Amino acid sequence: MKLTFLGTGTSCGVPFIGCTCPICSSKDAHDKRLRTSALLEVNGKHILFDCGPDFRQQMLSIPFHHIDAVLVTHEHYDHVGGLDDLRPYSVFGEVNVYAEDFCATHLEERIPYCFIPKEKRYPGVPSLNLIRVEPHVPINVDGVEILPLRVMHGKLPILGFRVGSLAYITDMKTIDESEFEYLHGIDILVINGLRHKEHPSHQTIAEAVAFSRRIGAKQTYIVHLSHDAGFHAEEDAKLPDDIHIAYDGLVVTYE
Repeated sequence: MKLTFLGTGTSCGVPFIGCTCPICSSKDAHDKRLRTSALLEVNGKHILFDCGPDFRQQMLSIPFHHIDAVLVTHEHYDHVGGLDDLRPYSVFGEVNVYAEDFCATHLEERIPYCFIPKEKRYPGVPSLNLIRVEPHVPINVDGVEILPLRVMHGKLPILGFRVGSLAYITDMKTIDESEFEYLHGIDILVINGLRHKEHPSHQTIAEAVAFSRRIGAKQTYIVHLSHDAGFHAEEDAKLPDDIHIAYDGLVVTYE
């Protein structure tokens, strides 16, 4: 498996527009963060976690190939704002977009032209196939099994995903005790850690570390970071050897 971090920033990205703080002014490329998204390559399949407003920019540095699945964690703009930019991938056929019912309904209302029946689409719109999913009901993408998980983004129920020994979770604040049974045997954990200061709907970096320890992940990568999280080099050095501050462009390979 190969996981490429396309973006690791929070909803406003880093630098934050108009901000002149030391992190936003940093010359270190590791401190430049597009909105959080990742691309997983497994068994010849390409699976995209979220499709935010930076999708076009993120994919310009990735070899052009089919996308077999887009897994949507929730309907907030920083996670779905790039769905229209999937249109070039329509040359490979319809792109399957997986979202739970509440999220899917919001997408149909916001960008209805992306989801109208094929015979009624006008030229140039993306060819997307919206598939509704439920927590704990496996998704099969051409032989790759994906398990949606339930996590809470403040008061909003959203999805995380497990693919083999990888768990991808972003925008989580809390998780029900019953979900931990689906997280046994995780080798690679991608988890959100917004900043050090408490936030009502996102984990802090300390909470992300505690969650990693709770499930016993072998390697953990923290994403969805704001400029308040600090400099990449300094914050990464403070963490245990098995926990990392992820950065845009980071590639992780594992069995």
